[in-house]
Amino acid sequence: MARYTGPTSKKSRAFGQPIFGYDKAFERKKYVPGQHGNKRRRKQKSNYGLQLMEKQKAKYTYGILERQFRNTFEKASRKDGVTGEVLFQLLEARLDNTVYRMGIAPTRRGARQLVSHRHIMVNGIVTNIPSYSLRPGDIISVRGKSKNLEVIRTSIAANNDVRKFPWLEWNADTQEGTFLEYPKRDQVPEPINEQLIIELYSK
Repeated sequence: MARYTGPTSKKSRAFGQPIFGYDKAFERKKYVPGQHGNKRRRKQKSNYGLQLMEKQKAKYTYGILERQFRNTFEKASRKDGVTGEVLFQLLEARLDNTVYRMGIAPTRRGARQLVSHRHIMVNGIVTNIPSYSLRPGDIISVRGKSKNLEVIRTSIAANNDVRKFPWLEWNADTQEGTFLEYPKRDQVPEPINEQLIIELYSK
């Protein structure tokens, strides 16, 4: 399964945001990486540079490599509706992302691992494809024999308030939740300017 396995703190510093989740190293050094750190004057980015950085930020945030991200964008552009909003709907509907949003895993990387290791079920069927696209009404649950895993129990105890994501419903007692609907763009908290991504791919 293709995925980014490089340094996360360095990427977060390059984008100026903790895109992989809370990061102690990023909190200590909230400036771009490099030999001269924040003392070096940086050139102003061109329009293309800004567009490229926004696309890269979205890719690394959701843990998707280039080909898969472009395929997702092309799928969004073919659907009815605003392309930017549909793009986020497709990204948020990924199984690994939903497992993360529900608090079953503390990070998207952790969620992807839980899915690929067959700890997660969709509609009662074990599903080990992190990119699996959920539909409204799908039920996501922790596999029976996996419910007592320490990593899952700890994550659920620390992240049991899924109400901030109104398109999801979660029951921490049964470790089961529902993907209610595709989210609206203003409901998705990621600070990504999708218009720049659209401009980049429209060239």
